[in-house]
Amino acid sequence: MPKGCRWSDLAAPQMEGARLEEKYRDILKKLGESGGMLGLVYRKAQNKIQNPALLRRLIVELIGAEDWSSKASDVKGDAYEGLLEKNAQDVKGGAGQYFTPRALIQAIVECIDPRPGEVVCDPACGTGGFLLAVHDHISHRYPLDRDQKKHLRFDALRGVELVDGVSRLCAMNLYLHGVGPDDDEREPPIQTSDSLRNPPGHHVDVVVTNPPFGKQSSITVVNEEGETDRQTSTYNRPDFWTTTSNKQLNFVQHVRSMLRIGGRAALVLPDNVLFEGGAGEIVRRKLLHECDVHTLLRLPTGIFYAQGVKANVLFLERRAGSEKPWTKELWIHDLRTNQHFTLKTNPLKRADLDEFVSCYKPGARHERVATWSAENPGGRFRRYGYDEIAARDKFSLDITWLRDESLEDSASLPAPSVIAREIVDDLRSALEQLEDVLADLERRKV
Repeated sequence: MPKGCRWSDLAAPQMEGARLEEKYRDILKKLGESGGMLGLVYRKAQNKIQNPALLRRLIVELIGAEDWSSKASDVKGDAYEGLLEKNAQDVKGGAGQYFTPRALIQAIVECIDPRPGEVVCDPACGTGGFLLAVHDHISHRYPLDRDQKKHLRFDALRGVELVDGVSRLCAMNLYLHGVGPDDDEREPPIQTSDSLRNPPGHHVDVVVTNPPFGKQSSITVVNEEGETDRQTSTYNRPDFWTTTSNKQLNFVQHVRSMLRIGGRAALVLPDNVLFEGGAGEIVRRKLLHECDVHTLLRLPTGIFYAQGVKANVLFLERRAGSEKPWTKELWIHDLRTNQHFTLKTNPLKRADLDEFVSCYKPGARHERVATWSAENPGGRFRRYGYDEIAARDKFSLDITWLRDESLEDSASLPAPSVIAREIVDDLRSALEQLEDVLADLERRKV
């Protein structure tokens, strides 16, 4: 910390009343104008505690009572992660859209298996969950020499976040876990920017990401009277296969552009990316032709803090140009049918993903074996050849084969609260799509 901006300066006995308030504002301003990770964490920071007595009590009696300097970075980092998750539970505040269930992140990272020396990016990094899971995976899975540890701290992880306040949370999260520079000499690993605006400046080895939910890309426009309006935005990029206002399809195209040849990616995507026609069909055809799209995990409902979400995880590897499609087969694991999770009473745990990770066989995909067969119709892991997918309407990847037990046996129905939540989620998702259509119609009229 710069001189005059340390905790001891705030907690000094002479810091009382208006003098404390003024000192606190000056420190926030100075730190926000600094470079590196500190500048990113404190950018646009403001004092929200207007009562000097409460501010003094918070600094001296509550936070100051702990000897934080003696605690390891993982303890402080875990405490901060806990606060982020608690904040994500505030559905009304919308914070949940930036928080991906940690059990799901851990399973995805284990499957994608980032390695020492690789560069990993999350172009919609939120509060940094994927990046921290990658850091944890590499530091615990592989023995690292001094140069590899240095690379992991300063160069291996890259993130981009559109929302300024969320990027600050992410920077603080990484910093508390020992990721990123302490000074201004190196660039922070996080950028506050629109990932989709321009083609990537460099290629990376691995992309793991959960782009924000919501179908359309939009920008906020402020007119001369100060009134705000949300306008649909499209991205005319030469590296994209098609131009669309669908944010999720744009992220799929962007991730493919980010990867070096041989690079791997895992994307959390809503169902509409699997079946939507028009631009959606173009993106799917191109993606399966130019990449080896080898695995699709169909996620259960009720696991995200953002409501109305039906999502999947798509795993792929980018390949060099070829006349023939690189995708030869797509393995699908159905973790949705006859599965019922809720955030409070039955949250998704890492153990719930053990079967998928086992079927995925990280590092040995050629040894995969389907659990589904005519003799075992309840198997959740099934292989589909490229020709089978190409023969489907609109090149749809929205594939299910398991029998929904609740449709045939009332005894298999989940609890009424779970049914009610699933109905609400479906209605909310349908309403969101109708609002997107209405916004498009109104925009075209103008």
